[in-house]
Amino acid sequence: MKALIIGGAGFVGGYLIRELASAGWDAEVTCLPGEKIAADCMRYELDILRKEDIAAVIAESAPDVIFHLAAQSSVAVSWKKPGLTAEVNVIGTINVLEAVREAEKSGIRMLLIGSGEEYGFIRSGACPITEDEVLRPGNVYAATKACQGMLGEIYARAYKMDIVMVRAFNHSGPGQLPAFVISDFCRQIAEIEKGMREPVISVGNLEAMRDFTDVRDVVRAYRLLAEKGTPGQTYNVGRGKAVKIQYILDTALSMAALPIEVRRDPARMRASDIPLIEPDTAKIRDDTGWSAEISMEQTINDTLGYWRNNI
Repeated sequence: MKALIIGGAGFVGGYLIRELASAGWDAEVTCLPGEKIAADCMRYELDILRKEDIAAVIAESAPDVIFHLAAQSSVAVSWKKPGLTAEVNVIGTINVLEAVREAEKSGIRMLLIGSGEEYGFIRSGACPITEDEVLRPGNVYAATKACQGMLGEIYARAYKMDIVMVRAFNHSGPGQLPAFVISDFCRQIAEIEKGMREPVISVGNLEAMRDFTDVRDVVRAYRLLAEKGTPGQTYNVGRGKAVKIQYILDTALSMAALPIEVRRDPARMRASDIPLIEPDTAKIRDDTGWSAEISMEQTINDTLGYWRNNI
């Protein structure tokens, strides 16, 4: 199988390249000019806001499967830059869909990677959330990803395209940017251990409950969905068990080499924060046999080790 990963320079892209290679796939990737790819493979410079360039890359690569990872994926950034988030996540996705629809090679399978944030303001008693739950996005990023998924369903139905939609819940691991909570906590701890800041960790809302999965498990789910997922269907990808952010913090602090004070930082509080998001993962288990295997504690330990070695 040959894959084209659109947006392969990001955090997930490097892990997906390695996952596909270990399974015997041939992977090629796209990135923005100046970005680096964390693997030795064919790369194309591509801006998904230029549809004609997408078409040229698809024609040259001739993939069997396209993994669409390119996105503005930070909730915090989406509040600050809503226009950019909509342009990349919605218009960019339309450009990719149109380029695949018009491609000379037919039958290309696509995975559109969305987010568990799409479920948004979840009704009481809805957790664990099934894929049929009504979407009520609670932030700009979530709204753009919900739109992406709806576009995928429309194109799959209207044009008989082979598209699988994914709602991936929070994932983390070594190398993730500190804009995301586990990586943020671990980086702060590593900086404190090295004497780069006072022994105080700044935090936001610790009461929100989220589902966290190791990125290495997540990319394995993407590969299995590319191999076994049903066209036109949407799949939750997550551990299936939400925990409080407080638990993430406590676990990370238990691994620290010295005592650390915790301080609430109002600047880290979101304009809108949903109390609980937890997926039902029966559908992906039934269709592919996938489930999360790496413990959250291992993810935190590995992420802390990454920052200790890379600050």
